Amino acid sequence: MDTSQIFIAVSIAVLAIVALLVFSIAKSGKENRLTPLAGLAFGFVLAGIIFVDDRLISYSLLGIGVILSVIDIFRRLRSK
Repeated sequence: MDTSQIFIAVSIAVLAIVALLVFSIAKSGKENRLTPLAGLAFGFVLAGIIFVDDRLISYSLLGIGVILSVIDIFRRLRSK
C-alpha cells in the first residue's frame, strides 16, 4: 500500500467511528437527527475522499461538503 491509500483507509475509518459515535450519542440523549442537507454534505465529503486521485475534483467535492455543512449549521441556529 502506498501512502495515499493508507491515508484514505485511515480517513474512512475515522469517519466511520465518528458516525458511530454520533448515532450512539443521539440514541442516549435527545434526538438529533441528521438533516437532509447535513447528509448531503457528508456524502460530498466522502466522495471527495474517494476521488483523491484527481485533486481538482476531490477538493471541489470537499469544499462543497464544507459549505453545505456551514449552511446547515446556520439554518439550525436560526430555527432555535
